[in-house]
Amino acid sequence: MTHETTAAMPDAALRRRRFTGAATQLGTEVSINFGSSLAGLVIPVVGSFVVVAVRQLVMLVVVLPFYRPKRSELTWSRLWPALALGVVLAVMNVAFYEAVHLIGLGTAATIEFLGPLAIALVTSRRWLDAVCAVAGGLGVVLLIAPGTSDAAAIDPWGVALALTSAATWAMYILLTRRVAIGLPGLEGVTVASIVSLALLVPFAILTFDPTVIDWGVVALLLGVGLLSSALPYSLDTFILRRISPRLYSIITSFGPVIAALFGWLVLSETFTVVELVAIAIVCGAAGTAIATQRDRPKSDLEQTAEGMA
Repeated sequence: MTHETTAAMPDAALRRRRFTGAATQLGTEVSINFGSSLAGLVIPVVGSFVVVAVRQLVMLVVVLPFYRPKRSELTWSRLWPALALGVVLAVMNVAFYEAVHLIGLGTAATIEFLGPLAIALVTSRRWLDAVCAVAGGLGVVLLIAPGTSDAAAIDPWGVALALTSAATWAMYILLTRRVAIGLPGLEGVTVASIVSLALLVPFAILTFDPTVIDWGVVALLLGVGLLSSALPYSLDTFILRRISPRLYSIITSFGPVIAALFGWLVLSETFTVVELVAIAIVCGAAGTAIATQRDRPKSDLEQTAEGMA
């Protein structure tokens, strides 16, 4: 084996890891948005708290038998990111689903995408990022401005909830990578799901109406749990061990477009030309800002830790 071949092997392995992570992330985007469209069908029947609680319950049923956290290894320094992630999951999902109910999946998903955009812009000092930030903001304003929607008016509370979801999504991206590196396998996301479910159950019980439950509702709830939680969240730690938060965010720039597609197909949402242009502006601004960022050089310790993950 030549020196050149030996030297090339780590790069080839790294490319395979990145391709696998990126392809998996794209698949999870489709899964999440299809699940969100199913949630749009069932939220008017049972409410957002019940939908999100069932999501987390399905997640635990799927992963807990295989990824039960070891209590002896759950020191505070390793555990606190997972606890914080559980709180973020609860707030992010309830805010987003209620926003979907009030302003529609396509609009809510576009506003929510300001979260990954913020990841790229928060530490940047480049003029291009400032332009992208202005463009993204203008795109959202254009999307929710009076007269641009088929609806008579965009619900301001729905917009506020979508912005809350955006902020917590940014936290989710950062915390998930921290959890993925600090806790092996799916132990971190399992702990986070337990925390999230514990926070949601009291609200779900208060808003639950057993008279509306039938097999169709049960099927929708299970579908939401599997597509929007169990599958993608189980894979996020796998993904973020292989790609950076920046690349993760680049791929999610397709999210609003996928959401709008499922909103049209499943929820019969309609979009004006102005709304479609606004969605494209937000996605384009975010994709440009994130794609042109430079990765921070990693220390030898970080490279070794990720290589062992």
